[in-house]
Amino acid sequence: MQGPLHGIRVIDMTAVGMGPWATQLLGDMGADVVKIEPPDGDIVRHVTPQRSAAMGHAFLNLNRNKRSVVLDAKSQRGAEAIRRLAASADVFVTNVRPAATRRLGLDYEALARTNARLVYCACYGYGESGPYAGRPGVDDTIQAACGLAAMQGFGAAAPSFVHSIIVDKILGIQVAYAISLALFARERTGQGQRVDVPMFETMVAFMAPEHLAGLSFDPPLGPAGYSRVLNPYRKPFRTKDGYLAVLPYTDAQWRRFFSITGQPSLADDPRYRTSHARSSRAAELYRYVEECLAGRSTAEWEVALRDADIPFAPVKSMEDLLDDPHLLAVGFWKTVEHPTEGRLRSPDIPVKLSKTPGSIRRHAPGLGEHTEEVLREAGLADLLPPAPSKEKH
Repeated sequence: MQGPLHGIRVIDMTAVGMGPWATQLLGDMGADVVKIEPPDGDIVRHVTPQRSAAMGHAFLNLNRNKRSVVLDAKSQRGAEAIRRLAASADVFVTNVRPAATRRLGLDYEALARTNARLVYCACYGYGESGPYAGRPGVDDTIQAACGLAAMQGFGAAAPSFVHSIIVDKILGIQVAYAISLALFARERTGQGQRVDVPMFETMVAFMAPEHLAGLSFDPPLGPAGYSRVLNPYRKPFRTKDGYLAVLPYTDAQWRRFFSITGQPSLADDPRYRTSHARSSRAAELYRYVEECLAGRSTAEWEVALRDADIPFAPVKSMEDLLDDPHLLAVGFWKTVEHPTEGRLRSPDIPVKLSKTPGSIRRHAPGLGEHTEEVLREAGLADLLPPAPSKEKH
């Protein structure tokens, strides 16, 4: 069965995390993704650990289901090749800053003149109409700018970053979502369009639902910050031999938790009887959970919490996840043979479509592995790099 984006050609002029993650999501769902790389390649190719030069682990995990074409967009020949590839494509994605794409003649207006059906997605740091326009944006700086670092450091001595490239991955999902919407609109109208996904504004919108809090009201009803989430007792709790995350949430779950911890009468205590009452006493409740969990082993708590249908999870490392019984049962970890990198472990596509499923069809490509194939396929053999001259001896 073919994926839902089978037949869609994506020209991917992105690098690092946000753009490659987005285009990999599109590729997983059947799109033909042509990754345009400069002569030195996507910078993430060079991140260690790696078995071979320019094939770093992060690149391998962000660029499956793609073909790599090396073109120097700063050269006349390279930019012309990209324009001609875009003329027959469905989607063009770039995280090059807008001023630079205009200089290169690779902006939406230039490409739409020869392809009115093109969905052109520009993803970059800050919206073009504000005073921050043109500033570079990367995961760390956007974590700082959008309030995420401040919230991560709430109650601590200093702000801190999430230990993940979380901004890049959130933005990548937003980019794939926005492109899919524009493709759906094209099915109805026949017209392509420009799609803009600024990192800063997207992440402020991401932070706002819970952390705008009292500032949601005008005048404010209190400070920013969702108190339950910022509670210093909100953490994995120590058991006799490990750590568990536990979160009774509904009235029924709290009633069952009070029962299995030997204090059933607390369920009828006015301080804890309703969600509204509990929301102002989150710290007390988390302290209660912490004190209770310390008295039994992780295994004992897993049985009790599972029987009571209360949300819980043991704290696991990445190493633990390789042998996680659920992931093994659903076939999550895939082992693939890469032509240059040998045996690799890869996560499955988690989203399942019953009639048009995604698939892993291509390994992450070597630098320029498909340059000749793609250019010849597009009738652009005249733009192939000249063959190296043979010296006479």
